[in-house]
Amino acid sequence: MIEIYWGSPLTLVISEDGDTKKFTTIEQAYYWLNKKWPVTDKARDRAIELIDAAMNCLAPVSAARLAFVSAARTAGFIPDYDLVEVSPGV
Repeated sequence: MIEIYWGSPLTLVISEDGDTKKFTTIEQAYYWLNKKWPVTDKARDRAIELIDAAMNCLAPVSAARLAFVSAARTAGFIPDYDLVEVSPGV
């Protein structure tokens, strides 16, 4: 499988202790949404849908990236904006 470029890495704060996770590929985001996500909600479902579409060249990667950030917020993860560019090239 070819990894799809999705812009600058997204870094999320994933614990109250300040632990972070850097997402460098769309495939990593897809895996986390499906296997490690702490909540199942509409934002997560939408992110999975858009990431899947982007990986199949049916939706813009930027839309998938924004949906992932939205899902991260509803899951309680905090985007580390000092390290992340949310929507590259938009």
